[in-house]
Amino acid sequence: MHAPSQQVRAHAAVPSVTGALRAVEALLLRGGQRTARRNAWTSVLEDRRRARARVEAQHVLEAAASRAPSET
Repeated sequence: MHAPSQQVRAHAAVPSVTGALRAVEALLLRGGQRTARRNAWTSVLEDRRRARARVEAQHVLEAAASRAPSET
């Protein structure tokens, strides 16, 4: 009778190890998601900066093109 109870304990240990691995995985992924969100937000800010620069450059080009050649 002693052997079956040891077998049950061995099977009971497997889910706790699996649970521990899943907890570690979740912890690591949470940090990865945080980094991914930070990188995404940095990209959004950089895209906005480039868009503003593009608009400013477009205004400069339009102003330069609207001047008559004799004015330059």
